[in-house]
Amino acid sequence: MTRIQSLFRIAGLAIAAWVNAPVCAVESRPNIVLIVADDLGYGDLGCYGAKGYQTPNLDGLAASGRRFTNFHVAQAVCTASRVAILTGCYPNRLGLSGALGPGSKIGLHPEETTIAEVLQQRGYATAAVGKWHLGDAPQFLPTAQGFGSYFGLPYSNDMWPRHPEARPGTYPPLPLMEDSRVLKADLQPADQEQLTTEYTERSVRFIESHRSEPFFLYLAYSMPHVPLYVSSKFKGKTERGLFGDVLEELDWSVGQIVETLRRLHLEENTLILFTSDNGPWLSYGDHAGSAGAMREGKGTSWEGGTRVPCIVSWPGHIPADSTSDTLLMSIDLLPSIAHIANAPLPPKKIDGMNVWPLLTGTDAAHPHPAYFVYYGRNELQSVLTPEWKLVLPHTYRTLGGTPGGRDGLPARYSQVKMSGPELYNLRNDPSETRNVAEQFPAPLQELLELAEKARADLGDDLTGKKGSGVREPGRL
Repeated sequence: MTRIQSLFRIAGLAIAAWVNAPVCAVESRPNIVLIVADDLGYGDLGCYGAKGYQTPNLDGLAASGRRFTNFHVAQAVCTASRVAILTGCYPNRLGLSGALGPGSKIGLHPEETTIAEVLQQRGYATAAVGKWHLGDAPQFLPTAQGFGSYFGLPYSNDMWPRHPEARPGTYPPLPLMEDSRVLKADLQPADQEQLTTEYTERSVRFIESHRSEPFFLYLAYSMPHVPLYVSSKFKGKTERGLFGDVLEELDWSVGQIVETLRRLHLEENTLILFTSDNGPWLSYGDHAGSAGAMREGKGTSWEGGTRVPCIVSWPGHIPADSTSDTLLMSIDLLPSIAHIANAPLPPKKIDGMNVWPLLTGTDAAHPHPAYFVYYGRNELQSVLTPEWKLVLPHTYRTLGGTPGGRDGLPARYSQVKMSGPELYNLRNDPSETRNVAEQFPAPLQELLELAEKARADLGDDLTGKKGSGVREPGRL
């Protein structure tokens, strides 16, 4: 029996045990605060090695809980990543990919189930604050997807006529929305400077208003996605320039959320999860973050694109000041949250599994034999296991060692076409510097077989396969 076949057997036993086990024994429904930064790289927090600015609140959150060093998003781009976070599905299963633009004719299908809808069944108050990016038509907005209230931008803050890279006529005015109505029709630079603070103030008010009932807050900051803006209270404060200023305001904002929970005596009954939607947009140079020692960044399936910071804190349930290198992916957030809230899973098939025992460190058995990383419209580009990573032949973008841009203007990427599959041992080589496909033919073949299973289910544009398990997105 091969190692990966053994993992399949262990996974089957673990899944059976979890299916038959009682749901998480908690006396009350815990509050859930899910915070997602935009384009924050693996190396962009102090507790992950950042220099030139300080992130004491996020470092403190990690000290109060668990810091994960091998947490991945499903795709290294805005819309696709957020689909996976909120639905527990690979985004291509739901017919979504890339980053939807203003006026998109598609979005998250109203019949799909979000974390908010799962928790509403258990009586949770729900709110989305910040960037949405799952469709800006009324039937795709948060208030149609299980969120009782919404405040924020319907898509990325660079999809804006005033962005330096925007060609004339490319984008309409950027709106700030409240629920399903436009609060400000045409955001100005001064408005973008206040976005981080306004998101935080709205979040604090939501927590204060729902202190006596279980709540789910999805707080999706627009920063540090370009164009970078920061309020006057943080401008010019760091050695790292504008990017460092933005990170210190983001850190301060998370601190305000944590302090509110403490002030209201809610900390002991609140699970906080902090992560990013993908790695750094490296072409923006001094306005971009860092992937640390990881290869490449946003827009690729290399580790720098999909491996992101992840901090989980819940006093008494998550071990304090702990670190885990367990391989996890954002598709597992929904079923794990459903588990601790004693909530039913969505009626349609999802890809994520309950990894609560891995989050708490009480069990080492992993329910997934592998994770699959897609990019483009529907290209299967890599297969991840705890030890190995198979990178399938595809074309990817890179700066090739040249510096990124300056002052908000990007450098140009070059395109590299791979000629064959590559294999990396992530335990020994997380930076993906040594292709060991020739030295380890057995795991290479086993991961290629797993890739074929994914293609049968989800399809693959690179090999012309159509998947039997793909569902339609919402359409106008």
